[in-house]
Amino acid sequence: MNLIDSIVSQAAAVAELRRDLHAHPELCFNEFRTADVVAAKLTEWGIPIHRGLGTTGVVGIVKAGTSNRAIGLRADMDALPMQEANTFAHASTERGKMHACGHDGHTAMLLAAAQYLATQRNFDGTVYLIFQPAEEGGGGAREMIQDGLFEKFPMDAVFGMHNWPGMVLGQFAVSSGPVMASSNEFKITLHGKGGHAAMPHNALDPVPVACQLVQSFQTIISRNLKPIDAGVISVTMIHAGEATNVIPNSCELQGTVRTFSLAVLDQIEQRMRVMTEHLCAASCLRADIEFRRNYPPTINSAAEADFARQVMTDIVGADQVLAQEPTMGAEDFSFMLQAKPGCYVFIGNGDGDHRALGHGGGPCMLHNPSYDFNDGLLPLGATYWVRLAEVWLKPL
Repeated sequence: MNLIDSIVSQAAAVAELRRDLHAHPELCFNEFRTADVVAAKLTEWGIPIHRGLGTTGVVGIVKAGTSNRAIGLRADMDALPMQEANTFAHASTERGKMHACGHDGHTAMLLAAAQYLATQRNFDGTVYLIFQPAEEGGGGAREMIQDGLFEKFPMDAVFGMHNWPGMVLGQFAVSSGPVMASSNEFKITLHGKGGHAAMPHNALDPVPVACQLVQSFQTIISRNLKPIDAGVISVTMIHAGEATNVIPNSCELQGTVRTFSLAVLDQIEQRMRVMTEHLCAASCLRADIEFRRNYPPTINSAAEADFARQVMTDIVGADQVLAQEPTMGAEDFSFMLQAKPGCYVFIGNGDGDHRALGHGGGPCMLHNPSYDFNDGLLPLGATYWVRLAEVWLKPL
């Protein structure tokens, strides 16, 4: 493994920083302390900063040489609204808040890279260090873009990275095309007429229609989409009624839809609306349909994916660079990839109990109350960021 020696020598300090961030998690658009830590470190290393994009976003600017070429490197900063189950020394000090997705590690890796880039400046151009708020449902990437991210800091391409449980420490994964899905939510309220459960003929019962809809929605995937198109419709909540002997006036369905393309998403939404309206009409019910599109699919551009693969290969060898299997999870880096060429990759976080690494963490599962970022990959992630920037901005 071809790591940068000076980054390896700073691994303990970077891990200490990462654990401090882990102990003080902040939710979307409230990353004030985290942004202060990031800004203070960048300033300490002589890196000019810009604050306030997307409320709490921080952008560091590292320049060298005279080229107008530029690259963006992005890390997310926010935590999740969940209670941590870990009891190690750096466990969350904030009740109901936890870094259960590794954004503390993402921030620390980019800071480690920033320190090296500012010290060495072995490139010709500009590296924009993008510390983004509110990835977990807030759409912080979209907000930074709307606040002028790419106008204020023009860059040729933008790159992102996420730790990936189940992948061996020392491995990367990258592919062109869709690698994460769109994230969308729906709420359907079926309005009927309540009545006594012993006399259903006097009522308009929304519950059987709701049950039909749950089953019918799955035929959209199996009978309306092309077999090679991927899509998920999950009804995750059904709410109706308050008593066993009363037919309710209404029934509410909620859930999520995931796709790898907007065309497939359009098709699914249209079919869900048609099915709901027609089934309700057949049963003399009325439906209110809300369909909210949150994050678009994350789609890597081919040239940037190939470039990232070459950089990874130089660091860990070709046999440790895997094909990136697409996941139905979602990521708001997708908004940046809609605006700029770029690539979003996975870095192996290991698997199972981190105590085997002397880490003191728990099961390596994202969004799990026992999750903890694997500090062993901090030097590798930072090395990747540095080499990505240096090779992209290699003097001509």
